[in-house]
Amino acid sequence: MADNAIEIRDLRKVYAGSGDAPPKEALKGVTFDVPEGQVFGLLGPNGAGKSTLINIMAGMVNKTGGTVKIWGHDIDTDHRNAKLNIGIVPQEIVFDPFFTPFEVLENQGGMYGVAKALRRSEELLKAVRLEDKRNAYARTLSGGMKRRLLIAKAMVHSPPILVLDEPTAGVDVELRRQLWELVSELNSEGVTVVLTTHYLEEAEQLCERIAIINNGELIANRTTRELVAMGREKIVRVSVDKDLGGPIMEEAFTKAEVIEDRILEVTYNRDSASAGQVLSLIQQHGYVIEDVTTREADLEDVFVQLTAPAEAAT
Repeated sequence: MADNAIEIRDLRKVYAGSGDAPPKEALKGVTFDVPEGQVFGLLGPNGAGKSTLINIMAGMVNKTGGTVKIWGHDIDTDHRNAKLNIGIVPQEIVFDPFFTPFEVLENQGGMYGVAKALRRSEELLKAVRLEDKRNAYARTLSGGMKRRLLIAKAMVHSPPILVLDEPTAGVDVELRRQLWELVSELNSEGVTVVLTTHYLEEAEQLCERIAIINNGELIANRTTRELVAMGREKIVRVSVDKDLGGPIMEEAFTKAEVIEDRILEVTYNRDSASAGQVLSLIQQHGYVIEDVTTREADLEDVFVQLTAPAEAAT
């Protein structure tokens, strides 16, 4: 096995138009690798092409061109082994509501040809903390339990790669925490995880490397640390000794905003100014600085910067 769990080369997908609608090019020659053993983020705005890419890997959508290898197996020439080496957790909750969680896993194991003696249904229910719901009808489970069951369902054939498509969409904060603990545990056991999410703070915390797709094109593929470092803006929040008459604007400031009567928030580009210069300029307006807090750019700032429409970025 090579060092890459997934290898994608010049992947293209064109959906045929209908009626007067022209064909839609959903993926425009996307190329990247998912390193083995990592938690890898696949990010992008709605309609960027993420779901199309995942559905191609899952065998649900036929690609127009390019190659995809999963654990070294080409999805065209070695489809069976490619499918055996990946588990997909869809965004939609999909399983028969009249089966129990144990039956859902047993049926899925049978579909993958896992011998009855080798099935891990009980083990997986315990891993996703559903052992006490073993015999409950799936339709009676809470939304969070159903999502955990989907993860167990994707793992019945012990794939080395797990793809999670928006697994925390619409769930509460506590459930998100539980799901990420589960994902981290699976990754610590050697499972390569590919994650799509709109919660960018989660991606920043969990992912070692992140690829960003926008309008069907790969626009970034870097370690999370490198991506965050691309953010050049810094924010300084300053408390002063008297009420602010309004925002203080200087050429060195990208933006200035009065947050409270005596609190000013200034955004500046760290390539062209320093925090010391910002504070000095504020003092020159006759204010005494009583307190200062700063915030570096985070992944969300970089994501917005990279995916902004060209006219908005200029």
